[in-house]
Amino acid sequence: MTLCRLCGSTNLSSVVDLGATPPCESFLTAEQLDEPEVTYPLHLRVCADCRLAQLPPLITPEETFTEYAYFSSYSTSWVEHARRYVDETIARLGLSGDAFVVEVASNDGYLLRHVVERGLRCLGVEPAANVGAAARERGVPTLTAFLTPQTGAAVRAEHGPADLVVANNVYAHIPDVVGFTQGLRALVADDGWVSIEVQHLLTLMELNQFDTIYHEHFQYYTVASARRALAGGGLTLVDVETLPTHGGSIRLWARPEGATDGEPSARMTAVLDAEKAAGLHDASGYAGFAARVARVRRELLGFLIEAAEQGRTVVGYGAPGKGNTLLNYCGVRPDLLPYTVDRNPYKHGRFTPGARIPILPPERIAADRPDYVLVLPWNLREELVAQLSYVRDWGGRLVFPIPGLEVIS
Repeated sequence: MTLCRLCGSTNLSSVVDLGATPPCESFLTAEQLDEPEVTYPLHLRVCADCRLAQLPPLITPEETFTEYAYFSSYSTSWVEHARRYVDETIARLGLSGDAFVVEVASNDGYLLRHVVERGLRCLGVEPAANVGAAARERGVPTLTAFLTPQTGAAVRAEHGPADLVVANNVYAHIPDVVGFTQGLRALVADDGWVSIEVQHLLTLMELNQFDTIYHEHFQYYTVASARRALAGGGLTLVDVETLPTHGGSIRLWARPEGATDGEPSARMTAVLDAEKAAGLHDASGYAGFAARVARVRRELLGFLIEAAEQGRTVVGYGAPGKGNTLLNYCGVRPDLLPYTVDRNPYKHGRFTPGARIPILPPERIAADRPDYVLVLPWNLREELVAQLSYVRDWGGRLVFPIPGLEVIS
């Protein structure tokens, strides 16, 4: 029996069933192509009691994040997003002197490098040894560990309490929501701040962003469900910002219980009202999502099949985790998409999980001059439209699959 990991309820209902796929970051080497792949159900459900949308915890974070294929610094726009955040937050909180900043899931130092440049003490807590090593090479102090209450207490004992704890794009990646939140509370000073960025379930539902559903995302938050989750670990949500990142995210500002009167900001109230109006605080907002997802599949497959029938070439750009959900759910294989490219050299010469589409260096697109380029990391649209502007030199066009099929010059 599946239990809600936040409140323990058995009252879970289906939102969308995407079949069974391999873990989205399990890229294959050529030697692995004749080996079987393990697949896991990808079935999103929502708890009728606390409204946490969630996947069953079928894989462990240790399986995914001990060595990780995603390096944040390969996205120029993401590094710039982090720089702006650091500058604005230092000003907002008045951090100076001996202030201490901790980032959980700090990846390759894409964010804390800006803290180092501002002369503040900092520490990254990153479970993946390979990306943590890259951070240390950049001069970012990094501890290789998963955050638990014990890890948080140990860091606090060694370095002192953190004035700011940052947890960007990790709060969805941990199955033990309460334990992780307790770890955040252990890190932060009693009068400190916790800042969390996570994809917003509201935009996921409204814009058909089903490809952001994959096994390393264990849950999907509204502000209402995030507030419950934070309270379970001793933190009070006091403010929310809406962000365009990842197709629509929320930045949650929380403080330890007792550090605030708990009164929500006006913009937090506005987001809660928008969620309620969309039906996400009851059952009504989840009906029809599966049908809209199926329509996206039909549109993409119809386009790829028609292009193949007309002798036109379509290749991919990017090999993100979300792309693997899209390719596997839609049934796209190398006969329709002969390869994709990626800026991350770690992925070159490997193959996407499940669909087994080759991943090549980006220079291959200019060499082959395809008719269409299917953009898999659609959330970086502005950045990638600029990067791929050369495709128009030979009359090529870009294709965006989400929220619905769009072909642009």
